[in-house]
Amino acid sequence: MRLNQQYLMENNFAFRTAANSCSVLFWLVCLLFFFTLTRGESAPASGIMVLADSVDSNSIAGLNSPSNEVTELRNSLFNRGSTDLSDMGDWIWGEKTMDRQTSRFWKTFDIPDSTKVLRARLRLTGDNEYILYLDGRELGRDAEWRHIYEYDITALLSPGHHILAVEVYNSSREAGMTLGMLVCLSDGRILSIKSDKSWVVGTDFVPGWENVEDWQKMSSPPPSWPYATVIAPFNGGPWNKLEKMNYIDVVPPLSPILIPFWQKAWFQITVLSVSVMLFVVSLWAVTQVALRAKEQALLQGERARIARDIHDDIGMRMTQMVLQGELMQNELPPGSEMRSQLDQMCKDTRMTLSAMDEILWAINPRRDTMREFASYACGYAQSFAKTTSIQCILDVQPEISDTNLTLPLRRNMLLAVKEALNNVAKHSQATQMVLRIGFQKQALNVVIEDNGRGFDPAHANKDRNGLMNMKQRMRALGGDCHLASQPGKGCRVELIMPLVNRRHLLQLNWDGLASIFRNKMQNRPAPTGRYEVGNTRLL
Repeated sequence: MRLNQQYLMENNFAFRTAANSCSVLFWLVCLLFFFTLTRGESAPASGIMVLADSVDSNSIAGLNSPSNEVTELRNSLFNRGSTDLSDMGDWIWGEKTMDRQTSRFWKTFDIPDSTKVLRARLRLTGDNEYILYLDGRELGRDAEWRHIYEYDITALLSPGHHILAVEVYNSSREAGMTLGMLVCLSDGRILSIKSDKSWVVGTDFVPGWENVEDWQKMSSPPPSWPYATVIAPFNGGPWNKLEKMNYIDVVPPLSPILIPFWQKAWFQITVLSVSVMLFVVSLWAVTQVALRAKEQALLQGERARIARDIHDDIGMRMTQMVLQGELMQNELPPGSEMRSQLDQMCKDTRMTLSAMDEILWAINPRRDTMREFASYACGYAQSFAKTTSIQCILDVQPEISDTNLTLPLRRNMLLAVKEALNNVAKHSQATQMVLRIGFQKQALNVVIEDNGRGFDPAHANKDRNGLMNMKQRMRALGGDCHLASQPGKGCRVELIMPLVNRRHLLQLNWDGLASIFRNKMQNRPAPTGRYEVGNTRLL
């Protein structure tokens, strides 16, 4: 099977459509996967240490409170790095303490739906290392128990249910975690959460505590997790000097995680829907091409069969009629009326055979190439010129290829050429005409020009249909017909047929898609060089 470049470019539009759809589908899925991997998680903020003695104690004014204690607490809440540590809870741990031990603390709380968070602060430290989580998001971590770390989580809290989780690692000796959180609500209330025995803890000696997945955001703790044990009050036990050290690390305010649009459910559902649609369209296109290819293969086979039957049966019978007529003429005396009628019958039969040859050429699928068209058009021009006194010059591009030329294109182009040659013989009074056939700019170009008397196209007879028929025939197939003539300077007709025509590609070139799958086409070289046959000269 020979597939030249132009043949493929003309006939694989549906294949490229299906391939492009699959390519778009593939890149959309890859893009979605890439964005999902690179989702914008905020990294835990590092602490900025502030000496408690240097912190400004000015409070936010305009908040009414029922007591001095609440007022002081509110003032402490709205001052970052405040030395008021009365909101801190007890030191808690598991029931047993050991070296190289990890404990996971978990607690839930609720923000009333009818309120808004004006200010939220969380302070904690762990002996020796801690990791803090809020609603499954890591907020920060550090490894110096002598410092208290303060987080501004105002932007992270909204009305509803929330989960606090802290993982603490003890390298040796004493172990504990202390935490205090204050939330100022828009209705004037202050929500206080401290580390105490209401927390649950997962640690060593608790069965399966390490195997709990996503424990930082679980809705309820496993039944095996016990409540925490209070080791000492905030300023007691081995940590009794912590308050006097007055080191508070102020962490920059945290912002909520902004989920990019490509990670939102509506976008992913849209991409998935579009991908499914593209897949269905691609599958449909490939199926249509396969079905059309099979249909065209059957059609090409039927065309070949009809051509053989006409040639072998009807052609043979008509040839026998001509031979029998000629034999009967020889048996009749010269000048008889019957002999004259038999002679006319033989001539008509030969003309019918000639017309039938053209039909066979048109329907034979092996002739669906540009080279075959050029060869047949030149042969027709030679035969036509022999019946006139006009010298015919044929100029055919030597490198003309076997580019596919479907039946509608081939048939209509030949009819236009015949019309142009007939006009030269009838009206031009020319002594020479030139037929040029070439392939330029992805189009088949056929030029018929003569050295006759010419005419003014603006004053041409409107009742004549020949020129109008040529233009309409070419434009119907996506081509064009250009006419140039002047009185006394001959006439030039140019027929242009683009072989890659998007406007008619789906309509006309389905035949070409199926031709990819048919057997190797028979080659027939077009006339090249320069020679003369009778009154016909070839270039």
